[in-house]
Amino acid sequence: MMNLTWKQVMNMKKLLMILVTVIIVTVFAASTVAYGNERGRGHGGGPYDDCEPAVLSQLNLNVEQTTKINAFRGAFLKDSKPLRDCILSKRGDLRLLWLQQNPDQEKILSLQKEIGALKDQLQEKRDVYRRNVYNVLTPKQKEKLKSYGPGRGFRYGMKGNW
Repeated sequence: MMNLTWKQVMNMKKLLMILVTVIIVTVFAASTVAYGNERGRGHGGGPYDDCEPAVLSQLNLNVEQTTKINAFRGAFLKDSKPLRDCILSKRGDLRLLWLQQNPDQEKILSLQKEIGALKDQLQEKRDVYRRNVYNVLTPKQKEKLKSYGPGRGFRYGMKGNW
């Protein structure tokens, strides 16, 4: 058997704690990626779920409309990426707070409020994107979009109401 000094034992404990922390963070990062963008939980589709390209493609868009909508989509994705990344990061921080032996409720509530504010900002950007797309559509295309009903088109469940 090996005789270890107190210093060696403490260094091994520190190394073990670092290893455990890295594993926990990796597990949460992997679960966040696997969890994705909340698809399937009643929150709509991807990052521009309010105007799914699959739905818009059924509206017989002309080249000009497609170009404008693609520009709006690109601008929305670029503009909203920092918010989406920040929300994802803060969700990870929130999970870590909950995993502490004695979770600090004030910190948790504060972080939840921050996440809520960021989600509100993201929703405002989605609404601007949706309005921009809607304004590019012809009256006939708008009617066709409304005919998809709940679960399709703009804002799942809104039945096409503006």
